[in-house]
Amino acid sequence: MPSTASDGGQAVENAVQLEPGPADDAFVIEDMGTFDEPWAMAFAAGTDMVLLTQKAGTVVGLDTKTGARITVGGVPEVAYGGQGGLGDIAFLPSESSDTLDGRTIYLSYAEPGEGDTRGAAAGRGTLSCETATNCTITGFDVFWRQPKVTGRGHYSHRFAFSPDGEYLFISSGDRQKMDPAQDTSNVIGTVVRLLLDGTPAPGNPLADKDGDPAIWSWGHRNLLGLEFDADGQLWDIEHGPRGGDELNKVEPGQNYGWPVVSNGIHYNGDPIPDHATRPEFTAPAISWDPVIAPGGMLFYSGKLFPSLEGHALVAGLSTQAIIDIAMDGEKPVEAARYEFDNRLRAIEEAPDGAIWVAEDGSGAKLWRLTPKS
Repeated sequence: MPSTASDGGQAVENAVQLEPGPADDAFVIEDMGTFDEPWAMAFAAGTDMVLLTQKAGTVVGLDTKTGARITVGGVPEVAYGGQGGLGDIAFLPSESSDTLDGRTIYLSYAEPGEGDTRGAAAGRGTLSCETATNCTITGFDVFWRQPKVTGRGHYSHRFAFSPDGEYLFISSGDRQKMDPAQDTSNVIGTVVRLLLDGTPAPGNPLADKDGDPAIWSWGHRNLLGLEFDADGQLWDIEHGPRGGDELNKVEPGQNYGWPVVSNGIHYNGDPIPDHATRPEFTAPAISWDPVIAPGGMLFYSGKLFPSLEGHALVAGLSTQAIIDIAMDGEKPVEAARYEFDNRLRAIEEAPDGAIWVAEDGSGAKLWRLTPKS
């Protein structure tokens, strides 16, 4: 169960100094099973079912009422290794029924290329279910791809549907290549905005200019959280280098500066100019040093935790904690941390308002968090 160990707090720009606290002091924590390298999860609207991606290339699920496991076939081949593998999972917000059968499913993943190359890809298909817990993805169509490059890191490939349901946003990491994040002729180091079929959305910032028409914003590093808040504003949370993890308010046509500026330094100790030195780049709303190493993010909207309504909740990897961020207008502040025993990869809100969090790695626990009475 979560521990009470302290790491001495953290230095956070525009935020308060906090000491970590044990998660089991704040939540009732229920063990919902063990999974193999879970990366993301999504609840299917109208059902009691949650599906999870497992990094090596499988989709599995759980009927949260009965505890029955769900199997899903028809998953595309993934380039498994390093940070690569099966990534995000999402369902169309407009679809709701009491079954998984016939539902549209979106997946992102690291896709193998020619030679020693690979890149993030995203596609969609339809779930066809022989039984309530045995499904196959049919008609899977890949509609978006990063350029294929060497290396096995910084794919990002998170999904966010716009609140009106008309657009799909995807985070596209810098693939540890850095400079392409400033080159708008490609989608590396960007957030892209697409129509639901995967074509670039009309009206994107570079649609009538010399740049990739899918790009919404650029100058990003490794974006592992991408979510809309209750006011319809898009935010990302991304890994910085050594120091400099960022929470960013994502605006169209804005350049977030990577790798020209960062509030961290390179892993070898070489300095990087701070954001404050280059005001032409959009600065983060919060930056962390030491880093929080985000694994995923949500904006809480349920009724079980009224004090968390509207807050951003981040699954922390190296921090082994849920980081609670109060969205205080233009100046979000870190409000609390809830510490666990292991790295946290994914976080999601269930239809009943419970918070679900998945650990990282093999033998990872899936936890359901509800209020203490």
